[in-house]
Amino acid sequence: MAVNEIITQAEDKMRKSVDVCMRDFNGVRTGRANPALVEGLRVDYYGTSTPLKQLAGISTPEARLIVIQPWDISSIGAIEKSIQKSELGIPPSNDGKVIRLSVPSLTKERRGELVKVVHRLTEEGRVAIRGVRREANENIKLAEKSSSITEDENFKAQDDIQKITDKYIKDLEALSKKKENDIMEV
Repeated sequence: MAVNEIITQAEDKMRKSVDVCMRDFNGVRTGRANPALVEGLRVDYYGTSTPLKQLAGISTPEARLIVIQPWDISSIGAIEKSIQKSELGIPPSNDGKVIRLSVPSLTKERRGELVKVVHRLTEEGRVAIRGVRREANENIKLAEKSSSITEDENFKAQDDIQKITDKYIKDLEALSKKKENDIMEV
């Protein structure tokens, strides 16, 4: 495998790790209503576990309100049940046509817990990025062992991979800080 290919693959995997972290951050509640809080919920729809976003329109008409409008009215009970089973901690209100979730403001203790969740997700992202770096460095060392690259090319490639790693960890830190500020915002 060529050095450029190894570096390109590593960068692509690191970018995907940051994207996964960003999606995970969107699932962490802030004081505002966000459709991402419920989009990934799985609903038992006629015996099949289906993502909520495939069963209903989800909107946030107000800063603290999520409205879920099922396309099939008969699924409203199943949707309500999955919201109650979830870890959201928001009781659904059902009027027969739509489900409303009134997002309460967060207590100081709950904000602290959510910040810890964000820190854990950030660390998981860092570990994933470092794992990609380790794998890329091993591939480069194997290329040097098989004499397809020189020792100098090995060191340069590892240096390039470290720079890419630093960049994506910095991006991850920035996303984490932004999410933390959103959570702590009253």
